[in-house]
Amino acid sequence: MAELTRISAPDGVAPAAAYTHVVMGTGRFVAVSGQLALDEDGKLVGQGDPAAQARQVFENLRRCLASAGATFDDVVKLTFFVTDMAYMPAVRAARDEHIPPGRLPAASAVQVAALVSPDFLMEIEAFALLPE
Repeated sequence: MAELTRISAPDGVAPAAAYTHVVMGTGRFVAVSGQLALDEDGKLVGQGDPAAQARQVFENLRRCLASAGATFDDVVKLTFFVTDMAYMPAVRAARDEHIPPGRLPAASAVQVAALVSPDFLMEIEAFALLPE
């Protein structure tokens, strides 16, 4: 794991409750493309169920990170794309199953008009940093 520094309350910026404002470190950069709620056979998991979709997306992120030799401990940034902000509690609950509150990465949450299919409620990408 790369040595990461997290700054949750930079001077003059309101403290972050559900993310970290700044995460920095040095090492090998890993970018994981936005993941959808697809199982290993490419079938949708959780039709109309944001909690089930969020759990599947985080499982896909975990597997992608592992393929690069990374874990959620190495994640420095998550970007959440949701078709409705009402899904964010489900996203945060799934995230919290993988990342403890004291190690939250930087994050952005964006409501989008649509994803690649109307069946998908969210897509999440991750950036990680591994030791040199």
